[in-house]
Amino acid sequence: MDYQTITYALEDGVALITLNRADKMNALTTQMRAEIAHAVKTGGQEGRVVVLTGAGRAFCSGQDLGDRASGASVDLERTLRDEYAPMLRAIVDCPVPTIAAVNGPAAGAGANLALAADVVIARENAYFMQAFTRIGLIPDAGGTYALPRSMGTAKAMGAALFADKISARQADDWGMIWEAVAEADFEANWRGKAAHLAAGPTAAYASAKKAIRGSWDNSFEDQLTLEAQEQGKCGKSRDFKEGVLAFSEKRAAKFEGR
Repeated sequence: MDYQTITYALEDGVALITLNRADKMNALTTQMRAEIAHAVKTGGQEGRVVVLTGAGRAFCSGQDLGDRASGASVDLERTLRDEYAPMLRAIVDCPVPTIAAVNGPAAGAGANLALAADVVIARENAYFMQAFTRIGLIPDAGGTYALPRSMGTAKAMGAALFADKISARQADDWGMIWEAVAEADFEANWRGKAAHLAAGPTAAYASAKKAIRGSWDNSFEDQLTLEAQEQGKCGKSRDFKEGVLAFSEKRAAKFEGR
């Protein structure tokens, strides 16, 4: 695909996807959603970790309300089903770890795009906002799924109803994201985390993602069974043998990954 609204780069196992509509605060359009979905799938095959970030001062301001690429009328149910869902599934189902490096404001669907990633690292001066009720809508793009699971029903309900800004530091304190990082350290931090994951046992990461995401739908007994199955796969891998050998030899492991 010839990307027009994003950029894609692969270096040292890190597939970097940059939302590239800085003049529109990286607002999402029909074309952009398709390009993100394609790039994430490509990164999941070519890379060992996928990173999503934004160009300019924003991560993503959400839906571009001026976008009419799919027609003059607005059918939000169709848009969510046919455009947002494939993009979000590509991120959640990505076979390698995904990081959202939130470099600035993440509002509406832009906030929930970030929350679809496995790990969210935000610049300290960034914020998240469920802006939907300000225009008479409900949180979408997976927000009603991610929010109560990350920070509990009470905080999720307040975020949805009041549509207030949630600072990166608040999001960190509430368990909504992995961490908020000082502006001066932000890029070095997420690049370091991405490099760490890219050098790691990516097959084990895939099993961990499957087990953790699947836990919401499982009973305790079902989860124990799933853990045993996935651990059994990991225990037969070369990476497990290398990890044990490296531990005994007191050296850094050299994982092959998937």
